[in-house]
Amino acid sequence: MARPVTLFTGQWADLPLEVLAERAASWGYDGLELACWGDHMDVFRAASDLDYCEQQRSILRKHNLQLFAISNHLAGQLVCDPNDDSRSDIFAPPDAAGDADKKRAWAVEAMKNSARAASNLGLEVVNGFTGSPIWHMLYSFPPVSDEMIDAGFAYFAEMFNPILDVYDEVGVRFGLEVHPTEIAFDIYTAHRALEAIGHRKAFGFNFDPSHLHWQQVDPVMFIREFKDRIYHVHMKDAALQLDGKSGILASHLNFGHQDRGWDFRSLGHGGVNFEEIIRALNHIGYNGPLSIEWEDSGMDREAGAAEACAFTKNVDFQPSGRAFDAAFEE
Repeated sequence: MARPVTLFTGQWADLPLEVLAERAASWGYDGLELACWGDHMDVFRAASDLDYCEQQRSILRKHNLQLFAISNHLAGQLVCDPNDDSRSDIFAPPDAAGDADKKRAWAVEAMKNSARAASNLGLEVVNGFTGSPIWHMLYSFPPVSDEMIDAGFAYFAEMFNPILDVYDEVGVRFGLEVHPTEIAFDIYTAHRALEAIGHRKAFGFNFDPSHLHWQQVDPVMFIREFKDRIYHVHMKDAALQLDGKSGILASHLNFGHQDRGWDFRSLGHGGVNFEEIIRALNHIGYNGPLSIEWEDSGMDREAGAAEACAFTKNVDFQPSGRAFDAAFEE
């Protein structure tokens, strides 16, 4: 095995960290990627309380688990999203529900504290989302002007540059999970997001092939395109289920519905070519964790998490240190 295999706890936040850590260790994981919700990681507390940081790390150590990153997707989504969207009320504290300005102010501070928390935990990476003020303009009707899109990327830079200043201050990097509903959702928009913030090193990507695959964007090309910006890696699969009736916009059918045009799958049960991804990661010299984000509405999650861990350890391999035909020259 070339890299540690970790489990992202976002889909497991209904379980106390102590319970999940024990189970993840029994399934064969080397570590956890802690979500900043549930009781897994409170970034407001961790930003200033070293005893709390040690408490959370000790839970992992008890089960021989490592910690490489924390992830704050929910707060990140609120930074650039139109916060009059009531769906996101559940992401923020109850007293901010329905108050767009209060939700956004809380989210900005949460993302800054995520950097401080990571630093106090001895980590180098925080993963998450940015939200987007222009995602709802994806289909250009009513007509969308170039100026509207330009303004959206400018707003992202206005909101995230002060956040990234804190990341620079504490020596932590932010990895955006390139994803529909974010400011960057494919290769072109990822380039544009980097341009908007002046290519500052504090901002890179949490590579997740599943979100690219169903859009029919080549995940391997993404790795090659951003070889110096892959700060963390999620392992997640997806399957196109196009049947002539549905498309990739999913027909307003929820995850798990048999008629959706695509869905997430447990590793090895979808269409993502993970061997080529490992080869591409080897080429760029990525040696960080492979963090499984387990999502599959059609499979028991505990059986799936154990199987996904074994799959990842089996598919991962170290790059060769020599040419295969070097022996002929010896």
